[in-house]
Amino acid sequence: MAKCELESPADVESLTEEVCDSPNLMRAYRAVRLNKGSPGVDGMTVHELEGRLRRHWPKIREALLAGPHEPCPSKLVEIPKPNGGVRKLGVPAVLDRLVQ
Repeated sequence: MAKCELESPADVESLTEEVCDSPNLMRAYRAVRLNKGSPGVDGMTVHELEGRLRRHWPKIREALLAGPHEPCPSKLVEIPKPNGGVRKLGVPAVLDRLVQ
């Protein structure tokens, strides 16, 4: 049976630093931009993300490195099914998609 091991704070800190690393950030940004998608609960579109990152990146980076990232709640969207009924879909905020 596999054991569940907790991550050490050093592992989490190292992973967060990798998330904030410029090449990783640029790859993540391109992936979010290409995927497009709807805004989350904060209403920010994919097109608005670049401007927000340019203006607020130092503050966002500091918050990410200071502690665990607390994502916004997902926006619940109901997609109609072809044969009736709906499929529920959770849409994360654009910034949360970037961090993920």
